Amino acid sequence: MSDETRDGVPLTNLDQSLFDGADASKRDLVDYLDAVADRIIPALRDRPLSVVRVLRGQAPFMQKNLPRYTPEWVQRVALWAESSHREVTYALCNDRRTLLWFANQRAVEYHPTLVRADRRDRTTHLVLDLDPPAESPEAFPLAVRAALLVREVLTGVGLSGVVKTSGAKGVHVFVPVDTTFSLEELAGATRAIAARAERLDPALATTAFIREDRGGKVFLDSTRAGGATVVAVYSPRVRPGAPVSFPVAWDELERVSPADFTVRTAAAQLADGDPWAERMPDPQTLPAELIEEGRTIPVARVQAMHEGKRRARARRT
Repeated sequence: MSDETRDGVPLTNLDQSLFDGADASKRDLVDYLDAVADRIIPALRDRPLSVVRVLRGQAPFMQKNLPRYTPEWVQRVALWAESSHREVTYALCNDRRTLLWFANQRAVEYHPTLVRADRRDRTTHLVLDLDPPAESPEAFPLAVRAALLVREVLTGVGLSGVVKTSGAKGVHVFVPVDTTFSLEELAGATRAIAARAERLDPALATTAFIREDRGGKVFLDSTRAGGATVVAVYSPRVRPGAPVSFPVAWDELERVSPADFTVRTAAAQLADGDPWAERMPDPQTLPAELIEEGRTIPVARVQAMHEGKRRARARRT
C-alpha cells in the first residue's frame, strides 16, 4: 500500500531511512526533489540519464538501463554502448512525474550526459571537474582554490562560466558553448584550460590522470566531454548527510561548505529562484587557440592506459 500519491505516482515507505549516514528519510528525498523539480528538470531534460540508487540492505549502484517494470509514460532513448557491446535504454527525465517515480525508486543521484539525445555529436557545456585529494582535511578549500585558477584562465581567453559544489568534496565549473564545435574540438579546449590552470599553480593543481601521480594535489579532470556524465545541479549525493550539488556565486565560493546544502536544507535556500539558470551565461564561442593547444595534449585516459601498461611491464621485468 502506498503512503501517498503525487502526480499519479504511488509513493511508498516514505519514513524509511534513505541510507546509512544520510540523516534523512526517503520522504526527505521525495520532498526535496519535488520542491526543486522546476530547477533540476531543465538540467536533465532530453539528456540520457543514469541514476545512483540505494536499496535497503544493498550497496549503492548506478543504473543506466531502465528496468522492465518502468512505466510506459517514462520517456526514453535507446543508445548503443560500445563498452558493453549492447543497446542501453536510458530514461529522459523531462517532467515532474518521472522525477517522482525515480525518487520512489530510491534514485538519489542524477547523472545526465553533456549531450542531448537528439544531438549526440554536440556537447552543450565545457566542464572541469575539480577533484581534491580525499585524504586532505582541507579538501574542499583546495578545490575552491583550483576553481579560481580555472576562472582566471577562462577570463584570460574571454570566456565565463558558473560553478557549483559537486555535492562531495569537489567543485564543478560549467562553461556553456555553442553547438558549432565538434566533440573533439571541445575536448581539446577542455584539456587546454586544465593545462593552463595547472601551469598557474603546479603546487596546487595537476592534470595527472593516474591517482598515484597526483602528489596530494587537486586533479583538474578534463575528461568530462562527449557522452560523459556529470552529476546534475541540485542532485543529491550518496554521502554522509545527503548533501546536494548546489550552485554558488564565484564571490561566495570561499565562504561555503558542501555540508551547507543538503536534502533537508537546500530547497529553502532557493526561495523562488534558480541561481544556476540565472547565472548561466549564453553559449559562447571557443577561442581557436584553445582548440589548437588542446590538439597537442594527449587524451588523459588514453595516456594513462598506455602508462599503466608500461609500468606493468616494468614490474614484471
